[in-house]
Amino acid sequence: MSRQRAGLLALGAALGVVAALASPAADLPRLTETPELVAEVAAGRLPPIERRIPQTPLLVEFSGGAVPGAPGGELQSLVGSARDTRLMVVWGYARLIGYQTDLSLKPDLAERIDVEDSNRVFTIHLRPGHRWSDGHPFTAEDFRYFWKDIAHNKELSPTGLPGQFLIQGHAPSFEVINETTVRFSWEVPNPVFLTELAGTTPLTIYAPAHYLRQFHVAYADSEALKQRVREVGVRNWAALHTRMDAPYRNDNPDMPTLGPWVLHTKPPAERFVFTRNPYYHRIDPKGQQLPYIDRVVLQSVDAKIVPVKTGAGESDLQARYLNFDNYTFLKQAAARNNYQVRLWITARGANLALYPNLTVADPVWRKTIRDVRFRRALSLGIDRHEINMVVFYGLATEGNNTALKESPLYEAEFQKAWARHDPDAANKLLDEMGLTLRDSAGFRLLSDGRPATIIIESPGDNADQTDALQLVRDSWRQIGIKLLVKTTQTSFFRNRVFSGQSVMSVFFGAENGLPTPTSSPAEWAPTAQWQLQWSQWGNHVETAGKAGEAIELPEARELLDLYHRWTQATSMDERKESWRRMLAINADQVFTIGLASAVPQPVIVRDTLRNVPEKAMYNWDPGALFGVYRPDQFWFDKAS
Repeated sequence: MSRQRAGLLALGAALGVVAALASPAADLPRLTETPELVAEVAAGRLPPIERRIPQTPLLVEFSGGAVPGAPGGELQSLVGSARDTRLMVVWGYARLIGYQTDLSLKPDLAERIDVEDSNRVFTIHLRPGHRWSDGHPFTAEDFRYFWKDIAHNKELSPTGLPGQFLIQGHAPSFEVINETTVRFSWEVPNPVFLTELAGTTPLTIYAPAHYLRQFHVAYADSEALKQRVREVGVRNWAALHTRMDAPYRNDNPDMPTLGPWVLHTKPPAERFVFTRNPYYHRIDPKGQQLPYIDRVVLQSVDAKIVPVKTGAGESDLQARYLNFDNYTFLKQAAARNNYQVRLWITARGANLALYPNLTVADPVWRKTIRDVRFRRALSLGIDRHEINMVVFYGLATEGNNTALKESPLYEAEFQKAWARHDPDAANKLLDEMGLTLRDSAGFRLLSDGRPATIIIESPGDNADQTDALQLVRDSWRQIGIKLLVKTTQTSFFRNRVFSGQSVMSVFFGAENGLPTPTSSPAEWAPTAQWQLQWSQWGNHVETAGKAGEAIELPEARELLDLYHRWTQATSMDERKESWRRMLAINADQVFTIGLASAVPQPVIVRDTLRNVPEKAMYNWDPGALFGVYRPDQFWFDKAS
């Protein structure tokens, strides 16, 4: 589907016309049994391929140099901890509806999704005959079970429905139409429902009812359930159910999946094996069932030595835990260890960004940071060109945290606003604020006499980040601002920001640097606690006023108003205008200080591994890292 057609579909839905997002109809090729499964089929332990795939499987289309491959082989990759088993859910990228490489949307697990009444009604049609990885049918009952027995069970969901279901406070109605059709309906438009379903961490709306009922008090034998609770060592049946229901956490090998590979190893372990899903719903033009690769093995090692082990040839496909500063070393070792080093484009609004904490607890710092002149001065005081040349060899894009050039919402003025290196202008702004007094070392003093020392808190020891901050420190010295860096664990880092203890933090910029008018602009307005620049305001909005702090800055309130206007828009032009205004406000108000974007990501690919793009985008959401390029279509060329 082209981006233009995707836009037309979204526009049709916005105008109240029925938009049917469907997989293209096609005659199925003659099916070929997977070599690894031949013995299982012959022994009667598995049904033949004709009875394993849906009646209307997803027939994949190859483009961009990819070609149908040959099944077989084992792919090795390195991870930093046992928690990285969730990466297989990300890479596998089996969603009801998913992004394509052009970021249009196309049904995947679903055969068709009908969008009606200005994005209020969504009817999901499943593929008849589709089965979970254990062979049990995937039907509307799995949606009903999630909706009634999980989402509306007070013990399993004590805080009620997940926030993604509530649009302007309105929850949807849910109905089962038939065995393969369900419908979600809202009283107001929900323009983000499909993108939530397509997300890297997708909105959950179904669960394997046949498996989870054994842990649910409404279905299980009471004595057997109590025994399981004791065996697992949890406090009650609800805790047991939550432990076993792990679709994204992916640490329960007994839980069936719809993805291409199934976890075979029970944690804790250092080596996690994933085997092919014999009931997977995708086939290639030759009638071969995907995935091509039989097994994926994730080897857990210290994250710090992943680059070294990768360079030694111990990974077939690697990007996680590799940074741009590893490129030279990896390139030098490539030929002797039989792999290629590819540089993919990153798609965040900024690869590095500073987050002044507008809801910091310290009243003096709060007043200082909320003065737009201070934020603008800090941005003008940074020599981004020096950072680009020294840290990224001139390959990055200098400028703000905003939409990238490849986005239809990109405007050069947003990327350049207050982003030039101008120490004189920065000093003038700080003087205008009244920060004219300095200590013996030449650093400015705050209104209460304390030195203007900004402690930037960091969640890790990324070398690129460390080098860039050293250069920022040198630049800020010219405008009388002292910079110190404090590195902490990620959870502690976030807690300090959320509690208002952190004055400023460093992290990635906007997750989606390639937005379209139909993309949600939620991360550009105070909508969630995780937003490092205004976590207390986001928490207040996210909890409907039950926690956090009410938004006090007019420009931030306007951003929230524009976001709500976008959710209620009935035309593409209205959505585009909301987006444009939100990006303009963020750029002018410097709510985040972007340093560099489009920093290349090293991707290591075994010489014999096929269908991995030479040039591509490496991004979390949208993109799912490798997911949008469908690793179930990667294959090993044995002839090579």
